[in-house]
Amino acid sequence: MTGADLFPMSCVIGVDVGTGSARAGVFTLQGEMLGTAKQDIALFRGPGAMVEQSSQDIWQAVCASVRGAMAQAGVGADAVAGIGFDATCSLVVLGKGGAPLPVGPSEDPQRDIIVWMDHRAIAQSERINAQGHEVLRYVGGRISPEMETPKLLWLKENRPQVFAAAWGFFDLADYLTWRSTGDLARSTCTVTCKWTYLAHERRWDADYFRQIGLEELADENFARIGQRVVDAGTPLGSGLTETAAAELGLRAGTAVAAGMIDAHAGGIGTVGAEGAAASTMAYVFGTSSCTMTSTAAPQFVPGVWGPYFSAMVPGMWLNEGGQSAAGAAIEQLLDLHPAAAAAHTAARAAGLSLPAYLAGLAEAKAQVPSDTVQLANELHVVPEFLGNRAPFADPHARAVISGLGMDRDISSLVALYIAGLCGIGYGLRQILETQDRAGAPVESIAISGGAAQLDLVRQLLADATGKPVIAVRAEEPVLLGSAILAARAAGAVTTLAEGMSRMSHASRRYLPAQGTAQSLHDRRYAAFCALQSTARSIREAEAT
Repeated sequence: MTGADLFPMSCVIGVDVGTGSARAGVFTLQGEMLGTAKQDIALFRGPGAMVEQSSQDIWQAVCASVRGAMAQAGVGADAVAGIGFDATCSLVVLGKGGAPLPVGPSEDPQRDIIVWMDHRAIAQSERINAQGHEVLRYVGGRISPEMETPKLLWLKENRPQVFAAAWGFFDLADYLTWRSTGDLARSTCTVTCKWTYLAHERRWDADYFRQIGLEELADENFARIGQRVVDAGTPLGSGLTETAAAELGLRAGTAVAAGMIDAHAGGIGTVGAEGAAASTMAYVFGTSSCTMTSTAAPQFVPGVWGPYFSAMVPGMWLNEGGQSAAGAAIEQLLDLHPAAAAAHTAARAAGLSLPAYLAGLAEAKAQVPSDTVQLANELHVVPEFLGNRAPFADPHARAVISGLGMDRDISSLVALYIAGLCGIGYGLRQILETQDRAGAPVESIAISGGAAQLDLVRQLLADATGKPVIAVRAEEPVLLGSAILAARAAGAVTTLAEGMSRMSHASRRYLPAQGTAQSLHDRRYAAFCALQSTARSIREAEAT
C-alpha cells in the first residue's frame, strides 16, 4: 500500500521526542509504518550534573519531523485522523503567556527544560526521602532526582525568581499536547510516574507538597502542575489549533491524544503483541533503559517505582524500573578504550554504528550468538555510570570495571563491548528477581528502543536474564505506541487494549541459552552482584 492508495482519515501519526532527537512516523490503522523522519535537538550542559534543553527547539524539530514523515509516506493532511506524542520525562518551565524561562545559571530563557537525566536535585531528593512521606510508597520507597518534585524544589531554592514567575510546569509530553491544542490537561502517565499524582485516588496529596517545601503548589490547588488529569489516549481540546496545524502541516481539528513518557509508549507498542500484557515486561533500551510490568493488583517492589495506576495500560497497575544509563553506558564504556578511535573510523567506513560493527566482529568469532559471552573472558562490567535507578534507587552508584588489562587492539574492545552488554543484562536480571520476590513476576520481555535493534543484543539479554525476549514487527515500536494513542483519540479504536492488539505484532522470540552458556552467565551474574556490593561498601565506608 502506498500513500496514494489511502482513503481519507486512514492513518495516524506518532511523535517521539527522545534525548537527542524528535522523530515522527506515519502508520496505517493496522500498524504498518508508511514513512518516518528525524530531526536532531540541542542538548546543553551546565555546571555539575546540569543538562538542559529548549522547548522551542524541540517544537520546531517536532514540526520538521512530522512534515518529513508525511512527505516520505506520500500522505496528505486529509488522510491523518490523529496524532499522538511521547517524550522524555523532562521538566518544562514556562512564564506568562507560555514564554520560556531560564532554568539554570546561563540565564538563557531558551534553556527552559531541565532534562530527565539532570541530577542537580540530588540533595533535594535525599531530603525528601528522609522525611518518609506516605506518598513515597508509590515510587518504590525513594524518590529519584530524575523526578519532578525534587527538581521543582531545586528551582524554588536556587532560582526563586524563576519559580515565582512560572505560569506553568509541564512534563515534556504534556507541553507538546498543550502546544498543539491549548488544553492544559495532564496525562495520567506523566504526573503519576514523575510528579507523585495518586491516580488510583484521582488526586494530588497536598500534605506531601507542604511537607517537602512546595506548599505554594498546594495552596494554589495545583493550578501550575495540572488540575485536570486524563488517561493517555484521551482526545484533547478541539484537536489541533489553527496555529499548530499550520506548523505541523496538518488539518486544524485533527485529533490529539493525551501523551506518554517515551518509554511507556514503547511499552504500549510492544507488550500487546502477544496479547499478554500482564505477563510480559516491556523493556525499552535506549540512552537509558526502562522496565515496565503491568499487574491487576498493586505490587509494592522495593527500589522499583510504582505501583502506578493506569500509568501505561488503563485499569492496570504499573511497576517501573530501569537503568539510568544503558545505551549511554555502552557508549561511555567503549570510548574509554584505546582502540575506540580506530574502531569508530572502521565502523564509519563500513557504514555501521560502532555497536553494530563490534557486534559483527563478535558474531564472526562465535558459532552461535550465545557463545559470544565467552569473548568477555575475565572482564566484568557494572555499568552504573549514572547511578542505579533500580532496584537500589541509588543515584550515587558508579560503574565498576574488573579484569581490564593493557590490551589496545580492537579484539579487546569487542570483549569489553560484550562484557558491557552482559552487565546491562545482569542489571535487568536483578530487577526481574526483585520483582519476582515482591509478587510481580513476568514470563517474557518485549524489547524496544534504539540500542536494542541488534540480534546479538537481544540474544545476550535473553541469555543474561534467563527470559525469552520478544521483538515486534514494528521498526519503531515507540513511535507505534504514540500512533496507538492517536488511534484511540481519533476513535479508530475504542480502547488502548484494542489498539495494542490490532496494531502491534510479534516478529521473533529469542530464547535464553541452556547448558554451558547458561552456567557461565550464572557465574558472571554472581560476580556482577559481588562487584556491585563491594563498590557500595567502599563508598559507604569512605562516607563515614
